Amino acid sequence: MNAKATPALASPGRAALYLRVSTGRQAEHDLSIPDQRRQLRAYCEGKGIAVVAEFVEPGASATDDRRPEFQRMMDAAAEKPAPFDCIIVHSFSRFFRDQFQLEFYVRRLVKSGIRLISITQDLGDDPMSVMMRQIMALFDEYQSKENAKHTLRAMRENARQGYWNGSRPPFGYRIVVAEQRGTRAKKKIEPDPMQTETVRLMFRLARIGNEDGPMGSRQIADYLNAHGIRTQTGGRWGVGAVHQVLTRETYIGRHRFNVSGKRKGERKSEDEIVEMAVEPIIGEEEFAEVQAVMRSRSPQLRAPRFVSAGTLLGGVCFCADCGGAMTLRTSGKGEQYRYYTCCTAARQGKSGCRGRTIPMNELDEMIVSHLEERLLAPDRLEELLSGLLKRREEHTERLRGRIAELRKQAADAEAKLTRLYEVIENGLADLDDPNLKGRIVELKRIRDAARADADRAEGRADDRGNRLTPEFLRRFGIEARKKIRARDGGFRRSHVQALVQRVEVGTDEIRIKGSKPRLLQTLVASGGGYGVETATHGVRSFVPKWLPGPDSNRRPSD
Repeated sequence: MNAKATPALASPGRAALYLRVSTGRQAEHDLSIPDQRRQLRAYCEGKGIAVVAEFVEPGASATDDRRPEFQRMMDAAAEKPAPFDCIIVHSFSRFFRDQFQLEFYVRRLVKSGIRLISITQDLGDDPMSVMMRQIMALFDEYQSKENAKHTLRAMRENARQGYWNGSRPPFGYRIVVAEQRGTRAKKKIEPDPMQTETVRLMFRLARIGNEDGPMGSRQIADYLNAHGIRTQTGGRWGVGAVHQVLTRETYIGRHRFNVSGKRKGERKSEDEIVEMAVEPIIGEEEFAEVQAVMRSRSPQLRAPRFVSAGTLLGGVCFCADCGGAMTLRTSGKGEQYRYYTCCTAARQGKSGCRGRTIPMNELDEMIVSHLEERLLAPDRLEELLSGLLKRREEHTERLRGRIAELRKQAADAEAKLTRLYEVIENGLADLDDPNLKGRIVELKRIRDAARADADRAEGRADDRGNRLTPEFLRRFGIEARKKIRARDGGFRRSHVQALVQRVEVGTDEIRIKGSKPRLLQTLVASGGGYGVETATHGVRSFVPKWLPGPDSNRRPSD
């Protein structure tokens, strides 16, 4: 601690009052600010000090300087000449709860000829007083950290019991009072009927998409903005907000509390994170499918050079032993012999993976023949899709119930608006009343949002699965078999990879993995033409689409 004396300052004649409370709840209930103001003004009257400015900070922590009123006060203090001679606070902890920051700003004020005065810790400018102020600041800092530790412990326990600790809930949820304990209300979060359909829409667009296949975060944001769907605060959707929704486990019933620290990018350890149960909006199977689709788009996992490669199975063929990619290797004059080889074995030798090499034409023929004989046979297609179609019918029934609920919400809001208008017309209420105005705006928002959600839901209520008749499946299988074989005797890579997402080559067997939702999407998107032209969405995410405008070459879109 530095006990160096500060320069002598003039006797204060003009004062700025700084008043602060730590929480928004204190400011809202007006517990502390009026009392501070009363005591500070009484002190100034007793000392003959004129109050020329007042800076009030409602609900801001004193552990850092990210306080608008505090910064406005410091900017005023830096003016020449200074508009006041001193800043008066109730205690030094009102100014700062960090010893280093307190001394830093005190010295800044001294350079401008301004004193910091605490009415409950009245100290002078001599070395002993400076040392006492520093000791008091250390105790304030220690107490602040202890309070934060105990508060966080209580909040973690509150989360373990399933209660909400505050802040804005995730999109799709709302805060409700679960129980009353004396004067305190214990709150939880539950799905918000006005937003749940939007959450389901976002997952559906990411998993199945539209006619062009699954959408990325940027495309979903564009879709929502184009259809007038707004965020919780009424703003437009961005890539980050959409990605946060699509990756947040809250929507499958597991909300994680205390994930990150106060500093940006600081993540807590797993033993500090509390998982609380909430009512889910999305099924775990659908959530897992969306995560798999998003991972498949990641350049870290599937680079563009593999997706755009000339090999039929580039980017989807892997070694069953080490999980490494099976990449192209050539030999012979003019590279006439082509193989799929384990990349780990090719780089590290047998010590990395015993690996294997298989002729490219042989593996390609085996995969395509399997698709033709097994997957694309009408009875096999019907077997694969029967469960999905059943769930689709169940979803349609739930959607119809949701439409009825939304229509009822819109009708209720409209009826309440009508009654309010009648009250105003009869002279029983004044339209200029701010509370009445706010209520009318809120009811209009509820009515319009419910109608818009119902209209969108009705647009999806048509069960297109009814078109998947046995004749459709038979003709689709025939057309798909044609599409995966090119006229020159080769294969159509984009169509094959629309049906095959992973091939694992082992010693005794070859495993082919695919996605039932992806197959269903291909069937539905092919429509009445019985083709598979939409299968090209398998490579869409890695084809650069440059942005228009003067900065068009800076980065590709999603």
